[in-house]
Amino acid sequence: MKALALSLLGALWLAPAMAAPALRLDARIEIGLDDPRFGGFSSLAVAADGMSFMATSDRGTLLRGDILRENGRMLGVKNLRLSPILDSKGAPLTSYHVDAEGLAVSATGAIYMSFEANHRIMVQPTPDSLPEFVPKHPDFRSLINNSGLEALAIGPDGTLYTIPERSGDLAAPFPVYRFQNEVWDKDWTLPRRGGFLVTGADVFGGQLYVLERDFTFYGGFMSRIRRFEIGAEQGETLLESAAGGFDNMEGIALWQPEGMAPRVLLISDDNFLILQRNMLVELVLTE
Repeated sequence: MKALALSLLGALWLAPAMAAPALRLDARIEIGLDDPRFGGFSSLAVAADGMSFMATSDRGTLLRGDILRENGRMLGVKNLRLSPILDSKGAPLTSYHVDAEGLAVSATGAIYMSFEANHRIMVQPTPDSLPEFVPKHPDFRSLINNSGLEALAIGPDGTLYTIPERSGDLAAPFPVYRFQNEVWDKDWTLPRRGGFLVTGADVFGGQLYVLERDFTFYGGFMSRIRRFEIGAEQGETLLESAAGGFDNMEGIALWQPEGMAPRVLLISDDNFLILQRNMLVELVLTE
């Protein structure tokens, strides 16, 4: 028995530790452009090869840029360019309609954007076409002002997922609105944990990644990333930063270099304030 016990103990000692999935910081860069419209970026989409990105701003502009990399690692950006987001008649958005908060690009290249203030989702079927309106869920009309459709993601099957910034109460879960086959449902909810609010989302590998933000006056911004199986109400926390660890991160997008671990790209919203920064942060997912 003693020999058996020692044998089992040795097997346990040699067995590899099962590490929980986590995100490791790989690169952090500040981005800028000599243009008064540059800033306020609240959403993010990245190309499948990780070499280019798009983002929308609070003031109705679309940012495009290329990413400089070496062996997959982000080193900088180039070819940054801004263009106005257009309405369904081809005019730049104005006034109550400009606050673009979510961005998702389908497998066919259609560009979806969600907005708060005037809570709605628009889609450009091709990059050169005028936007069209996605039908609204009845709830959109009663969403909290300045806390509307903050996160937008799209699955490989074309299903849209959108989540409001606030759930309405600390004890209330966040509703996930899903649009598939021209019909909305809100059968799925995500538990609210602490004071974190939703700022972005992406679907990758059949799972929903949700970026959240909290803020304290004494410490600054905190970021959290949770991951959920589609339709599951309980997920796992991949990252929770210390106060001041990052800036006001609001957009999230995932991609995977060939033969390497997936990467999570984040963008910050500087709110057009001198004390905040426009940043791209990239993390590596370790399973």
